[in-house]
Amino acid sequence: MIHVIIIEDEKPAARRLERMLNRNGLEVKEKLPSVADAIKWLQHNKEPDLIFLDIQLSDGLSFEIFEKVKLESAIIFTTAYDKYAIKAFKLNSIDYLLKPIDEDELVIAIQKFQKLNSNNKTQVLDFKRIKELLQDETPAYKLRFTTQVGQHLKLIETKDIECFYSEDKATYAYLKSQKVYLLDGSLESIYTQLNPKTFFKVSRKFIINLNAIKDIISYTNSRLQIKLANYKQDIIIVSREKVKDFKTWLG
Repeated sequence: MIHVIIIEDEKPAARRLERMLNRNGLEVKEKLPSVADAIKWLQHNKEPDLIFLDIQLSDGLSFEIFEKVKLESAIIFTTAYDKYAIKAFKLNSIDYLLKPIDEDELVIAIQKFQKLNSNNKTQVLDFKRIKELLQDETPAYKLRFTTQVGQHLKLIETKDIECFYSEDKATYAYLKSQKVYLLDGSLESIYTQLNPKTFFKVSRKFIINLNAIKDIISYTNSRLQIKLANYKQDIIIVSREKVKDFKTWLG
């Protein structure tokens, strides 16, 4: 039996991939959401035959895993990176699946793995070189998020998000279209994945998009109130300790 693990920080994407793999005769042994979890699991368990690997995880790039753990597992990348980063995978003859994953493309990738496996060919990956290519060609910021909507996996472009906010221990994305989607991960972990030139965490509750700011108003106790183009569900306040950094960010 082929042992498969998924390293993916977005739970809806991981669950959807697992269902597709199950339909195609592969059993997922473990789903791991972060670099730290993956390192710990791989250090204490038998090496899997095949890893489905997201590149940008909540606590860093997944290549950091292979700086700590030596593996000979075959790897298929699952990525939301754009066409420039994909060039890096092609240069290194690596399989990749662009999110949201198409099941037909998944089947082709599995068949390629099975052919290599049956011929006892080992996939040799130069992770250092791949990491360099990615850093050279693509900013290490999240370009899109996935969320579960009923039985469907929806892709949300980061540029279309006016703000992220936390409420009742959950994290939401508010879009220009005025739609709201529940996301996996804390507000803080999401903030580390965003381009700091475009997004700013104004308080413990809000991250705002620079391009969505409609007005900035003086508020009590030397704070600032932010009005966005569409979001009107709650008052957005820049906390007093963040006002100076916020003004620098604007400038």
